[in-house]
Amino acid sequence: MQRAAERDQRSQRAKGRGRVLVCAAAVPVVLLVAGCSSDSGSGDKSADKGSSGGGTAASAGASASPTVQAAAYAKLPDSCGVLSKKTLTSLVPKGVKSAKKGASSDAGTRASCSWNSLDNNGVKGSQFRWLNVSLLRFESDAARGEGNQLAHEYFTKQVKDAQAVEGAKNTKWQTVAGTGDEATLVHYDLKKKEGSFKQQTVVARVENVVVTVDYNGAGLAGEKTPDAKALAKLAEQAAKEAVATVSAANGDGGAGSGTGAGTASPSPSKSASKSPSASASPSKAAKSASASPSSSASKKS
Repeated sequence: MQRAAERDQRSQRAKGRGRVLVCAAAVPVVLLVAGCSSDSGSGDKSADKGSSGGGTAASAGASASPTVQAAAYAKLPDSCGVLSKKTLTSLVPKGVKSAKKGASSDAGTRASCSWNSLDNNGVKGSQFRWLNVSLLRFESDAARGEGNQLAHEYFTKQVKDAQAVEGAKNTKWQTVAGTGDEATLVHYDLKKKEGSFKQQTVVARVENVVVTVDYNGAGLAGEKTPDAKALAKLAEQAAKEAVATVSAANGDGGAGSGTGAGTASPSPSKSASKSPSASASPSKAAKSASASPSSSASKKS
């Protein structure tokens, strides 16, 4: 009886150990399944995060692209056709047909034309006049800014250059009303061996175009020096007409001759302010005179 009871106890203990082993063997399987489930979940989250982050970066990059407003005026008129015959007759009475177009690699961006006049009065001397009109157009640029602003900066520099011409005497300046968005007249005296020159420079801006009118006169070989105020009035008239022509060429109906007047500041570019050489004149003195005031202004700019 006792042995039978002992056998029963050993049998029960063996069964208990078997159950423990079976449970122990089942634990790794559960852990393995749980581990796979955990890895799969974290991988999906990473992918979602990466996808979401990429989209945000792309949209941020797109919104950061700089943009500028397109320039108002897209072209320039013929530089030798900006002034009417009537106006030219007033400024260069003996040189209406002496127009000489300045060299330019891009006539749509920069252009110029010059005229010279010599009214020879024999032993009484002669009256000399020289006129140059320069046009400079600015395009809007994402890196540099809008065309109007670039033109304004250039206008300001041009005026300052005209105010600082070497050798100039009695330099004065004033704003000019009714000529584009802003305009300034600079006038001064320039003494040369041929005579005393009265220089008038009008710098005007209309939208993204800068117009510069250089006009000077002198009495040669004993002739009387011209009146500076009369020359200034003619130069202002020429600038106003040139600005209106630029506006009309761009379908603006001559709106450029509005009432916006500016203060002295900008200036035309070097290439625009350079005065093309004057055409041959009847006398040696006129040839020398045609290069004087305006040449100094060009070098200064």
